[in-house]
Amino acid sequence: MKTATKKTVTCPTCRKPVIWSAKSRWRPFCSKRCRLIDLGEWLSEEKRIPGDRTHGSDN
Repeated sequence: MKTATKKTVTCPTCRKPVIWSAKSRWRPFCSKRCRLIDLGEWLSEEKRIPGDRTHGSDN
């Protein structure tokens, strides 16, 4: 019988290890707090995907 190895990822916000499983509610984040911090960074445009502006963009 093969023993299952637990896949671990790093929380993108605080860098804590997170076990990747259905029981890890906030994966890849370790908590709701880290998830909301990340969302806030995207909404305030601290984080963004680099690329050329598209035609018709506001800025």
